[in-house]
Formats: sequence, structure tokens, C-alpha cells
Amino acid sequence: MTTALRAVLAFALLAGFYVLVALVVCAAILLDVLMVVDFHANAVKAATSLTLAAVALVYALIMVSRRRGGEEPGVPVTREQEPVLWQTVEDLARRVRTAPPDEIRLVAEVNAAVAEDTRFLGLKATRRRMFIGLPLLQTLTMDEMRAVLGHELGHYSGAHTRLGAPVYRGRVALVATVQSLGGHAFVRLLFTWYAKLYLRVSQAVSRRQELEADALAVAIGGRQATAQALRKINDTAIAWALYVQNYLALAGADGCRPATVFNGFHALLNDPARQAEIARLAGEPDESSPYDSHPALADRLAAIEVLPEPAQVPDPRPAQTLLRDPAQAAQAVERSMWTPEALTKLRPAPWEHIVATAMYTARNAEPLRDLALAGQRVVGASRPYLDAAFEAIARGRQAELAARLAELGWSASDDLLAGVLGRALEGVLIEHGQARWTLSWSGPARLLFDDGEEVALAEYAAQVAANPPAVPGLRNWLGDLGVRHDYVPVPEEDRRASPVG
Repeated sequence: MTTALRAVLAFALLAGFYVLVALVVCAAILLDVLMVVDFHANAVKAATSLTLAAVALVYALIMVSRRRGGEEPGVPVTREQEPVLWQTVEDLARRVRTAPPDEIRLVAEVNAAVAEDTRFLGLKATRRRMFIGLPLLQTLTMDEMRAVLGHELGHYSGAHTRLGAPVYRGRVALVATVQSLGGHAFVRLLFTWYAKLYLRVSQAVSRRQELEADALAVAIGGRQATAQALRKINDTAIAWALYVQNYLALAGADGCRPATVFNGFHALLNDPARQAEIARLAGEPDESSPYDSHPALADRLAAIEVLPEPAQVPDPRPAQTLLRDPAQAAQAVERSMWTPEALTKLRPAPWEHIVATAMYTARNAEPLRDLALAGQRVVGASRPYLDAAFEAIARGRQAELAARLAELGWSASDDLLAGVLGRALEGVLIEHGQARWTLSWSGPARLLFDDGEEVALAEYAAQVAANPPAVPGLRNWLGDLGVRHDYVPVPEEDRRASPVG
């Protein structure tokens, strides 16, 4: 089946969806009328269920129709700001015989995309936008970037974007409809089946369109550049996901945000251990699905390999050559990543500070506070001294101490006390300037003493938790580090009510 026929079928299925909704609503109205004219007690349940399902359907469609697209991501760049980038895009648009975009936006994504505002179900185009991920400009060559831009412009040339908006809205409506029918099993099953059929057809169209756009990318950049661009984008996307999950997610710690987002990303990209991890993840087999919008990478590379190679002059320059001032562009895109509130309230800080603060908050602050509170409750101390917890252990009251920790929200387990004690002792070292969580682009942050030795207290904490006579040695060690016996790790403003006894 050709792409055009699949597209027609997708639109027909979209129209059929609304017809199906109308049929359910009409059936509900008809059944309600029949119940009024000729009441049957046995039919009350069916009539009520169908009416509620119809109401849920109509409500879901109304809510979807009221949704408005949010603010466009990224930073718009004008021809005056980025003349080389605009000239390149316009030249490539002429090569693929399509109109250039009306707007180009640089975004903080490992992706490039195009969109087109349309009317009358895609028959009339109003405004075109192109989104170019700054990480692509920072990692690809000029040849590879031209291939990527040619691919995206190919979607315009093939009128793919004309269909995109109506088809996407259809997907949103179908998903919202199915989700709204949670308590109506039969009607939900009917629409779930229809949604799967629609998604299979529409996504098959999308996959075919991607291969068509790849052919235009090859015509512009050549087979090697296009294939290499796809591989690099895949690897860079994996790296970006690692970066977002393990580093950017720490933003907000101590009221801070990273002073430089993309510098950190490039540090991760250039780390040998991370490069090996990315290569391993990229080598894992693709899991394809009939609901995927893009073909598997291996399928795209295989299709590219059989396309004719165009005659061209290689251009291995970095794609950042397209930007007038790459550093300034990076700063602008970084600012677009944060909400106005975050820009105002979160102060820029180096990654070292953010990681150290975030790790302490996530791993040590709560154990240190709760161990002191639990100790106060067990021994009846006047304040939540950390030494009160040590005293509880020295008196052989570990079970009570663990129970108090459970009351504070910790999950009960055989090694609960040892685990909390180990993390609390790490926190004591950090609070007294003896150790610090250290940034690593190779993997998780490491807690190091000032001399670079890694802090490893888990085994020692387990020994102390199980052996009351070990408490004096612990106290002596902490005393040598400058920890007073009346040390209270719980700030007054954060202290919980602490009944004693």
C-alpha cells in the first residue's frame, strides 16, 4: 500500500472515530427514550451504563478541543541573527523544491523537526516552523547537518507536515477517549480496538514518510553523511538521556541551577567511561513496534545503503560553523530551558557544588536528622543530640531505635539501623568538612576524604549497630574529627515534634 493510500485510510479512520462516537451517543439517547416510553427494569443498568459512557465520550472530546498548544520551545533566530544558518536552510529548501520555514528555533533537544500550521484538515498551510537541536549543531559535521536539514525539509516537500497536525490531534483525541472510559468496559474495549487500528495505520504512514525523507537527505548529504548523522544522533540521544537523568535532575539543590548546561553535557560526552557505556547501549538491539513513528535505526541504515550516491564535495567542518556565535547561542538556549521562576529563584552554580549539595540532601541529610530524633526519643534526651542515638546503642536498645526510625517513615528491615547509621556518619563527615561528594562524569558521585580516599563506612556502621561495646571507639573517632558530644544535626526550623520516653 502506498503512503498516499495509507494517509487517506488514516483520515478515513479518523473520520470513522467521530462517527463511532456519534453512534454511541445516538444509541444512548435512543435507549433512554425507549426507557421513558416503555420502561423495563432489566434494561436500566444497560441504559445507565451507555448514557454515562456517552457523557464521558462527549466530555473527553470537549476537553481535547479546548486544549491549546503551549509556548513553542527553544529560541527563535532571525535571518539577521543567524544569516549562515538561514541561507543554508533556504538553499536546501530550493534543492528539495519546497518553501523554507517561516521560523527557525534552536532547542535543547537531540533532534530536528518541522511543523506546519494548517487549516481545513491540512489542505491549506499557514506557517512553517523548523526546530534544530543545539546538541546536533555541537556534535555533527556540516555534511551530516545538511543531511539532517534535508531530511526535515523533505517532510515539507512530501507534504508530510500537512497531514501531521490533523493526524496528531486524532491520536490525542483517541487516547483521551479511551482514558475517559475507565468504568465502561465494553465501550472502552470497542474504542481501544479502534484506537489501535488507527495508530497502526497512521504510524505506518509516519514510518514510510521517514524513509522518504531519508532519501532526500542522501540526495543532499550523501549516504555516508546521512548514515553517520543517524548513528551520531542515536548515540547523542543516549548521552543526553543519561545527562538529564543523572545530572540535570539535580537542578534545584540548594536553590541552584547549573551555570553551564551544555559544557557539562560535553564533559560527559568526552568521558571515556561514558563513551564505552553509550557504545554498549547503542549496540543493544532495537525493539520495534507497529506503533513506532520511526523505523528502527538498522532498517533506516539498510535502506540508505542501497540509495544512489550523489556527487558532492565533502565538508567536514563542525556544524557549529552555521552559527555566528556558538557560545552565545548556547547561552540563549540554556536560558530557554528554565522557567522564568527558575531563572529568578535559582542561582547559577558550578556542577561540583550542585552535585555535592544534591547528594548530601538525597543521601545524608534525612538519615542524620532522623537518627538524632530517634535517639532523643529512645533515651529521653532534652534535644536531638546525635550522641543520644549512640547512647541508645550503647545501652543495647537497638531494637527501640530501629522502631523509632520506622515511626519516622523508614522501612523496617534487619539492617535498617546499620544503613541509617552509615549514611548519618557520612553526613557528619560532610558537615564537619572532612569529606565531600565529588562530581564524576564517569558515573555516580563519590564521597571522598580530603586526601582523595573514598569514604566507606557501611561495614563499620554495621559493626557498631550490632555491638554496643564499639560505641566508645566511635565516639573517640568522631571526637578526634572535632565532633562535639552535644552536636545537634537538626536545625530548629526543621525539627519535628519529638516526644520522649
